[in-house]
Amino acid sequence: MDEAFITVKGQWCSLSRAIDKQGQAIDFLPTEYRDKEAALRFLKKAIRRHRGPGQMTSDGSDTNEAAIKSYNEEHGTQLIIQQVRYLNHIVEQDHRAVKWVTKPILGFKQLYKVKDIIVLMELMHMLKKTQMVVEAGEESFTAAELFYSLAV
Repeated sequence: MDEAFITVKGQWCSLSRAIDKQGQAIDFLPTEYRDKEAALRFLKKAIRRHRGPGQMTSDGSDTNEAAIKSYNEEHGTQLIIQQVRYLNHIVEQDHRAVKWVTKPILGFKQLYKVKDIIVLMELMHMLKKTQMVVEAGEESFTAAELFYSLAV
């Protein structure tokens, strides 16, 4: 779990992203501010859509740590927080594709449109990384089903 910064109307906004150990994108959420409430909202969204992890690795961000502790208290879970900067390289490297596309366009005009563009960028990145079939138990999702789940 990590954040990248993007420009919307000339101001910096946060793009929270989560990936798993294999580098597959789990979820993302663009927010206006980088604070505990935004991190907690992203964490709840990611866990609601995907089953919760036992351990989360993040950089030294106080907002992510506060959000995970708040989630643990609220839901009675025991998510382990691992804040080791060098173990977070997978997600940092995964940000590169997003930054590579967003930098030349010099920012976005509206925050709510960022989600649509990031969905397409994530889909292109997932196609490139051959993350086309996701198996969940006995089910497997096609690229179109995966795209629609990201877009919802």
